[in-house]
Parts: sequence; C-alpha cells; structure tokens
Amino acid sequence: MRRPPPRRTVLTAALGAALASVLDGCDRLPGLRAPGFRAPRSALDTGGPAPAATVTAATGPVLVPAEPRRVVVLDTAELDSAMTLGITPVGACRPAADPGLPDYWPPARLAEIAPTGTVGAPDPAAIAALRPQLILGSLLRDGDRFQQLRAIAPTVLTHTTGSPWKENVQLHARALGRQAAAETVAEAYRGQLAQTLRALGGPGATAGRRISLVRFVPGGRIRLYGRQNFPGSVLADLQLGRPEAQNADRFALEVPPDQLAGADGDLLLYAVHGDPDAAGATAVLTGAGWQSLGAVRARRAFRVDDRLWFEGIGYTGADQLLAQLRCLLGA
Repeated sequence: MRRPPPRRTVLTAALGAALASVLDGCDRLPGLRAPGFRAPRSALDTGGPAPAATVTAATGPVLVPAEPRRVVVLDTAELDSAMTLGITPVGACRPAADPGLPDYWPPARLAEIAPTGTVGAPDPAAIAALRPQLILGSLLRDGDRFQQLRAIAPTVLTHTTGSPWKENVQLHARALGRQAAAETVAEAYRGQLAQTLRALGGPGATAGRRISLVRFVPGGRIRLYGRQNFPGSVLADLQLGRPEAQNADRFALEVPPDQLAGADGDLLLYAVHGDPDAAGATAVLTGAGWQSLGAVRARRAFRVDDRLWFEGIGYTGADQLLAQLRCLLGA
C-alpha cells in the first residue's frame, strides 16, 4: 500500500521557470519562490484516532471516514485543498484542454496521482479501481453523477467552484479531518495578504490601479473576467482596482476579437487555456486590436500561467498569485 506523503510537504510548491520566461517585464521574477503557508506539525497531527464524522455538503449530510487517506478529487480546486492540507490524492481528474494536472505542484507529488478522467467527465471505473475512501468534487461539475459516485465512496460536493474557494476549503477540510490545518493555512494567507497590501502602498494605492484579467479559451472565445472567480477574488482581497468592463459581480464577459477595449488596464494579465490556435490567441495577439491596447503599447501586458491563475483554486494557488502580483506591480 502506498504510504501517505510526509505532512511537512504541505505547501512546498514553487514558481516554475517557464512562467519567469514569459513575465520578462519583471526582472525580479527569475528564482522567485512563493513564501508558502507551511502548516506546523501541530496543526496537522490530530493527537489520536478521530471518529467518523458527518459533514453537510451541497447534497446534504454525508458520513465520511476518519482522516481518509485514499482520496479522489474531481477538479483542480479539490486538488489544491487536499495537497495544501498534506494529502496527495490517489486519483484526480485533469482539465480536458490540459495535458496534465496544474504543474505548480512538485512533479514528485503529481507522479503519485493516477488519472481518473477529465473535469466534468470522470471515469467511474478508474475511480473505483483506486478504492477511494472519499471523493471530493462540486455540484456544478458532477451533480448529475452524484449517485454513481456515492456508490463508490462517500462523496462530498460543494455547490460550485471558483470565487467561494475559501468556504469550499473549509468543507474539504472537514471532510478530510484537517480543520486545524485549514485554519492555520487561512491565517497565514491573511498575514501574507496584509504584508503584500502594505508592500503595494496600502488600499488607497491599490484601488487606483486597474488590473485586467483576460483568458483565451477553446473555440476562439475571449473572456474578460469579473470579480466572481478565483483570480478576481484574490485581486479583491488586495483591494486592487479593475477596468470598468470587468468591475462587476459576475464570472466573466465574453467578447469577440474586434471588441477588446474592455481588456485594457494599467496592467493586463492574460492566459491561454489549451492550444493557442484553438483558443484563437495566436491570431488575436498579433492583431491590430490587441496591439493598440494601452497596456500592450506600454509593455504592461503579461502572459501568466493558465493552470495557476485560473485553475490553482485554493490557498497554495492564491499564495503564488500574491507573490507574482507583488513582483509585477513593482513592490
């Protein structure tokens, strides 16, 4: 039987060298290591066997085993929660447009995780073969297959994913028996947030900076991200301003390539989900509309890692976003 990873491995992920190469406008980024929220051993050790517990999920009460170790995760938010809290899942679903799981995690840990299909289309046979003690997912992605999943193992689903990630982590922690660790990590994030906000000049300075979030997705669609999503919530935590078209309580606004004015900002951060040609990014990034944006002309437009910024939904992902924003904004 595979042994669980040492608990001291919580939150050891570091920024990849590939990201440093695309953020060439930030000369301090090469070699940058995110501070991380390493939970102390006392927060991870429970002091003895814990009883089975009932947690209230989006589908109602779910009886979960004590401190489950064989966990399958159905999306990247659940992956971040488990890994952050010291549990390497036995299986995980990857986003369909990606070649693998988010690579802001150490390769050695990712190598221990068996594939179980893609996000929104998990493979029940592959999941069952792993003999999981617990399955984590969301009603948004897997509500229509909940009965099938619960027949394999206790299944805890949040209502949705993305912007309510902090509340979702708390549910994941209760299901995993890691509430103390989750509180330690949350407290560390709040401390890192306060430190970053001070480094950026405080709320008055951050509110005056318009940060644009743009994502190219398969099918040639261009999304201008609002506040109700994971990276938007981190920007809100830093009290950073947003362009008018993105300063709304919604997930995203999709625009055609000839209507890019709403993508402009003092700092423009864009990502490509999957193949750049399939996402239409190749054509748009070389087109006149994109090149005429003020942020592009001022060399303040940077490509960021899609698998971190838009899929790294959790405290480890958020920690690395804070580190990169601090660098990009010159703090």
